Order: sequence, then C-alpha cells, then structure tokens
Amino acid sequence: MSEIYYSVADKIFARFPDYARGVVLAYGLKNGGSPPELVAILREAEASLRGRLTIDHVADEPRFASWREAFRWFGAKASDFRASVEAMARRVLRGQEIPTINALVDIGNTISLRHLMPAGGHALDVVKQDLALRPATGDEDFTAFGSTEVEHPVPGEIILAEGQAVLARRWCWRQAVHTLTLPETTAIEFNVDGMPPVPRQEVEEACREMIALIERFCGGRSRFEVLSRATPRIKLSE
Repeated sequence: MSEIYYSVADKIFARFPDYARGVVLAYGLKNGGSPPELVAILREAEASLRGRLTIDHVADEPRFASWREAFRWFGAKASDFRASVEAMARRVLRGQEIPTINALVDIGNTISLRHLMPAGGHALDVVKQDLALRPATGDEDFTAFGSTEVEHPVPGEIILAEGQAVLARRWCWRQAVHTLTLPETTAIEFNVDGMPPVPRQEVEEACREMIALIERFCGGRSRFEVLSRATPRIKLSE
C-alpha cells in the first residue's frame, strides 16, 4: 500500500475535545464465515447486554445520549437517525439476534455490543486515497449498502470520506457499499468510537480485544492507533 493518511477534522475536536477514534489496522487476513465458537462469542455479548440494559431504559443510557447530542450538533434529528450501536442494541433488547455475516463483521459487532461503542469496519483492499472524518460539502457521492442509487450527504453532516467518495454517513450511521467487509477481504481498518462518557482508556481496551479476536479467528498482523485532538492524523500502513 502506498502512503495513505487518515485524519479527523479540527472542527470535530473543537466541539468534542475528548472524542477518541480507535483505529484497528489488520493485514494478511483470512476472512470467511464465522465458526461456531465466534458465533457463540457474539451471542454472549448479546446476552450480556440484555442482562444490564432493558429496552425501556435505552433512552437513559449515557453512551447513546452522547451520540444523539453529536448528531443534533450537525443537524441530524435523533428520532430519525440513530448511531449504529444504538440501533443494534435496540434490536438485541427486543430479543432479536444479530445476523452472522462473516468473521470480521461479527467481531466488530461483538466489540460494539460489549462496550456500547460504534465499531465499524472498512476493507482496506480497495482504499486508494486518504481518509478523513470531516463535515460534508454536499458534493460527495454515497451509495448505501443494498442500493445502487448515488446520493449526496447534507452539507455539514459528519462523514468518513475517501476523497469525494463517502464511506460512512452521519459519523457512524450508515456505511457505503464501496468498502464493505466481504469474505475475500484481506485487510481492514476498524473505527472504534469513544465519545464521552467513554474514556480513551476504554477505547484502547476495546481495540486490544478486537485485535485478539481478529488474530484468533482471521490471523494476519494487527495494530491500533488512536485519533485524538493531540493526534488528529495517522498513517495507514503496516
């Protein structure tokens, strides 16, 4: 991979100075269907969540409330758009099982449920330009998973972009088809989002847990870094 960088816009840290995005980088992976042992780990994470939170108290969970505040900041109505982790938690608390997709996706969902933090992955195999978490201009292109229609973000909404291609809309709401994690994916970057009250220490802990699961079930070589106000730019390379 040629030198590719990943940055978070200053405007985000100006509003949320203690926000931290853990970035897990893994290469040389063998992805595929999840073995029964990994599926059991995902089900354990679901059961653990049901043991500590109920659907009636989702609105009171501080880790979800902080994302609602962030979404309101860039103009997204909390009643219309929910952070991926809250949407997934609501499904689990209604008694549904999260479908098993493939090993890497299931690992991301496990970590997200364990820590109640968004944890979304993007295949690095197809990334050719710098990545940036930044406000949208509105001219970027986004094609959602499951769709062929090209849409454009709302100016000012927070997006993860590769040049003019949007990889994720509304910070941690919906992912594009472009960098989907597929069975043939051999390199990935996972974003593990820590918005206060989540401390940076827990972001790092979640990243280490994720690396342990990746190496256990997919092999390869893994490391992590943290994008923060002090370190708003990192290099995506082995």
